[in-house]
Amino acid sequence: MRKSPSLRRLFLTGLLTLLPIWLTWVVVKFVFVLLSDASRPLVGPLLHDIALRDPQSWGWLEQAWLQNGLALLATLAVILLSGVMARRVVGQTLLRWFESLVQRIPLASTIYGSARQLLDILQTKPDGTQRVVLIDFPHTEMKTLGFVTKVMREVGTGRELAAVYVPTTPNPTSGYLEIVPVEKMTPTDWSVDQAMSFIISGGAVSPDTIPFAPPSQQQTPRA
Repeated sequence: MRKSPSLRRLFLTGLLTLLPIWLTWVVVKFVFVLLSDASRPLVGPLLHDIALRDPQSWGWLEQAWLQNGLALLATLAVILLSGVMARRVVGQTLLRWFESLVQRIPLASTIYGSARQLLDILQTKPDGTQRVVLIDFPHTEMKTLGFVTKVMREVGTGRELAAVYVPTTPNPTSGYLEIVPVEKMTPTDWSVDQAMSFIISGGAVSPDTIPFAPPSQQQTPRA
């Protein structure tokens, strides 16, 4: 007779089935609430004023789901408009004015400047060093994925050292900063988008092959 699956196996199967659905819901809900809350202080009072003029005809404007939806659409419209303006002279002028204003605020200038530099670095191709690399973490028999943000030199020896940002899974906005000798890094041919997919999916979205040892440790096969 064929044995029925145990409760433990059924539980693990159900958990693995629902986990990606739950994770997707959490991320989408977070983004939805974040975007809708950004415009809610403007959309809510506006709809309330319209509803007060004729409660019988416009009272439905105060429904929570409607305000959330309109707030989300308003925020998305602002984001798209910002993208259009950023590509035009007027938008670039306003952006420079805003950045100069932020630079006058001590704490805000540090946060904004660091975030702006990190995003610019990840969007541009590096010079001489591959952006997406593997480094030893937490020891030499294990690797983790990281982004090279800058290459420096060691005092005295002049050895090249790389600042590597190591994001966490599945939230790449948090992570660690490691300083790694360039010769200890394993370069990859991945793009930033491919690396992000790999991190967010927990390694499920990845190529079939991946380098592991640094070039200095790789051995060429003998003929």
